[in-house]
Amino acid sequence: MSTRTDGTSPYADAIQAPGTDESLWERWQGWEDLAEFALPPRGRVVVVAAHPDDEVLGLGGTLARLAASGHDLTVVSVTDGEGSHPRSKVLRPHELATIRAEETRAALDRLGAGAAEIVRLRVPDAAVDRHEEEVRRALVPLCSGAVLVAAPWTGDVHSDHEAAGRAARAAAVEADAPFAEYPVWLWHWARPGDPRVPWDRAARLTLSPHDQARKRHAVDAFASQIRPLGPAAEDAAILPPEELAHHLRPREVVFL
Repeated sequence: MSTRTDGTSPYADAIQAPGTDESLWERWQGWEDLAEFALPPRGRVVVVAAHPDDEVLGLGGTLARLAASGHDLTVVSVTDGEGSHPRSKVLRPHELATIRAEETRAALDRLGAGAAEIVRLRVPDAAVDRHEEEVRRALVPLCSGAVLVAAPWTGDVHSDHEAAGRAARAAAVEADAPFAEYPVWLWHWARPGDPRVPWDRAARLTLSPHDQARKRHAVDAFASQIRPLGPAAEDAAILPPEELAHHLRPREVVFL
């Protein structure tokens, strides 16, 4: 991240700042130090997403593996992602919410997880921290009996991701369900071996070429996020190719 002469950043936050090139992550030797995460026994897996697409970006390949292994899947969209383009004149928030829900269903179909249950909590986008207790209460019954609950990492440097992760972790503890966190924006703002990242509790999920291809196809379903809505600056893609590259590698990571 670049800084001004006074030591401050010219960017509002780490996500808006230029990110780490995927080539640096590709060359990182630390991947080999991460233990392989074993899939849980067959049963119900709950994957919480702060916004529609988080679950596929962070765990799409693993979702494909879980579906193929016969696990029952529940995907919880905490928000509808209606705030991704707040100044757009092409799509209004309620239209984006509908589109993103359709994209999620299409993406799950492409992962072979078309039978997954999708639960939409409809918490306002960019305001999950103000509804954290409400989210926790909604998640507790969904987590009950799950063989795994996965949610965004609570250190992801995105307030919605962090609040959704905290709520999910609290719900999993109350429901006595195993819990794991998956990062999304970490790959943008962090660097290989970054001391701000809890590598000591990280595990990798190695994807087969088949699951990696399915994930790539699923990510492509989120047209509202990976392609511009229109020519104006406010309609730019949220996830340009250099950002998507972090999520199309042959492995995924969780923190245990």
